[in-house]
Amino acid sequence: MSHDAKLLRERALAYHENPVPGKIKVVITKPAETADDLTLAYSPGVAEPVRAIADNPSDAYRYTGKGNSVAIISNGTAILGLGNLGPLASKPVMEGKALLFNRFAGIDAIDIEVKHKTVEDFITTVECIADTFGGINLEDIKAPECFIIERELQKRCQIPIFHDDQHGTAIVTTAGILNAVELQGKKIEDCKIVCVGAGAAGVACSDLVLACGANKANFFMIDRHGVIRSDRPQYNNGEKPRFINDAGPKTLSEAIKDADVLLGVSGPGLVTEEDVKSMAPNAVIFACSNPDPEVDPALVAKVRPDIIMGTGRSDYPNQINNVLCFPYLFRGALDVRATCINEEMMKAAMNALRELAKQPVPPEVVKAALVDHLEYGRDYLIPKPMDPRLRIQVSGAVARAAVKTGVSQIPLPDCYKQ
Repeated sequence: MSHDAKLLRERALAYHENPVPGKIKVVITKPAETADDLTLAYSPGVAEPVRAIADNPSDAYRYTGKGNSVAIISNGTAILGLGNLGPLASKPVMEGKALLFNRFAGIDAIDIEVKHKTVEDFITTVECIADTFGGINLEDIKAPECFIIERELQKRCQIPIFHDDQHGTAIVTTAGILNAVELQGKKIEDCKIVCVGAGAAGVACSDLVLACGANKANFFMIDRHGVIRSDRPQYNNGEKPRFINDAGPKTLSEAIKDADVLLGVSGPGLVTEEDVKSMAPNAVIFACSNPDPEVDPALVAKVRPDIIMGTGRSDYPNQINNVLCFPYLFRGALDVRATCINEEMMKAAMNALRELAKQPVPPEVVKAALVDHLEYGRDYLIPKPMDPRLRIQVSGAVARAAVKTGVSQIPLPDCYKQ
């Protein structure tokens, strides 16, 4: 272990342990100092909201914290870049997610780690506790189970169910890709697009890019065996068949040749220098494998300076960071009591990110980003996480889309009316 890695390990462990273990805690929101306070908070006063909710379940939003709560639920089968380490090992990540929900969107989030024997066990567990919360964020669940789990819970529950590793990644990535393609003077419908990776993020990103106008005939998805094609059916299971493309390429290098967009959501070092050189003029690469991208940004800058690039890292421009999306997506959904998060709401979040990047950046955001200048262009395609405008602009766009598509249960709050 290098000195820097050892130092980071020590600092990270100390951060999580001190001054108290963990990153979140429960705080009370009502006075509890006198006998009268306790009479109202518990017995006998608590019987009144109980009766009210029994008569009218929607009153839970009036008398409890349900309307501002999100459960972050995982089984620990796909923890960050660490793999299947089990539910308990995922708890620091889920607590971190709860911290981000609260810090950026004022949402009370709590982590729940589920130990189960079957996928149905997991689904049933979440279904049985879902009414406690205003929304559920599924996290770090491996493919293909994550697709089954999310779809089934969406059928069974009447609150937003959202797998961030799929759709949060897709929203932020697609926003960046569309802006990059636009800056390169191209249209997404004319682009040859290659996605390296057929897991949760790859499938969701591909779905959203195609929903935003990409031409399926010119879209190639790559897994560890090469291009998804009909002549290799033994690998075409789960989500993969809808991405079959028999137009010619069979290998990663064959597909990348003359590509306008390369999206990497797979593993480090999979794309070679020759692959980069073979791409179309003024191409776009988003290499999102973390911490090591599919291709070194320094190499791309050296051999193809015309290419616009994004990564999953904070030390390069155009970081694909899900915190740009999930807190505000849920904030908007909760504020209109949406029963789900649909494609229109996700597109609304994506377009809000695109448009915010094109607006002048406040000085305080530039300062917080530790740079001298930020302006829409090849090194600034999407907003920075510390931009305070994200909350009203992204959440507002999501809330308006929920109302427009008929999945809201209360009117649009005044703060989101344009």
